[in-house]
Amino acid sequence: MSTLPQTRGALTPRRALSDLTWLRVGGPADWLFQPADLDDLRGFLAALDPSVPVFAMGVGSNLIVRDGGIRGVVIRLGRGFNAIRVEGGRVIAGAAALDAHVARRAAEAGVDLTFLRTIPGSIGGAVRMNAGCYGAYVADHLIDAQAVTRAGVAVTLTPDDLGFAYRHSALPEGWIITGATFHGPPGDPEALAARMATQIAKRDATQPTKERSAGSTFRNPAGFSSTGRADDTHDLKAWSVIDAAGLRGARRGGAQMSEKHPNFLINTGGASAADLEGLGEEVRKRVFQNSGIELEWEIKRVGEPASGTSPDKELGTSPGKEQS
Repeated sequence: MSTLPQTRGALTPRRALSDLTWLRVGGPADWLFQPADLDDLRGFLAALDPSVPVFAMGVGSNLIVRDGGIRGVVIRLGRGFNAIRVEGGRVIAGAAALDAHVARRAAEAGVDLTFLRTIPGSIGGAVRMNAGCYGAYVADHLIDAQAVTRAGVAVTLTPDDLGFAYRHSALPEGWIITGATFHGPPGDPEALAARMATQIAKRDATQPTKERSAGSTFRNPAGFSSTGRADDTHDLKAWSVIDAAGLRGARRGGAQMSEKHPNFLINTGGASAADLEGLGEEVRKRVFQNSGIELEWEIKRVGEPASGTSPDKELGTSPGKEQS
């Protein structure tokens, strides 16, 4: 790789990424760049050889980094990008601010962004993937997002610019979300806090929140997230079609589809990225054979496989159980 630009932030060669992901797997990045602030990020990208790929990494909550690592520069925003402030009904958050923190700060100020409370990760990733739950999405609340292009130019993007769809935006490759402004309806802070407490209790009762996971593994075939309402149907939920294929608790090496919620891929200890991705691909294959439904990954998989990756292991399964 060509000589990299000077920065005020931290620029680390051959940086292991496994400790930066919730699944605790993956090889190193050629370089990990943690910019000091917006000007540092802009200057670095403007001076970086355009042929060098860049990848924006949040808190690693929805990510498998393959065992061979990532070529190019991984950019991870930190303290210079995690401020949260509320101005009237608007909530302005840096891309590194955690979704849960934004929801709580908004609620304290009487602004309802409670849908963010149970979404793992940070605001940059939430915007990039149009995160949502309980029938609400980033697209419903975003006023605009700030970003830096691969060429180092700061831009402001509207929801139309981002072309939101279910778990998708049209953010160009190499662009880095740096912040976002949201609107939310007014609400009583105590009532909003109580609603979030209920959401957390429901999540903890139905999802393996104490395990090493990356949230939902596959998108719901129905094309929308769970609404949380009593009339919510399960026929085209990812967990339901996985369960119907007999794959609750399925294992490959140290990887497992959770017994508690079969759309959660977990590292039970010692899993490689190849184990996790291989299990996910086997689940996709078996579900398609069983129901004709082709599951789409919600977890982002990046990087290169390790050389000499071991051959497929036999897939083990556990008896299905009713999903709560």
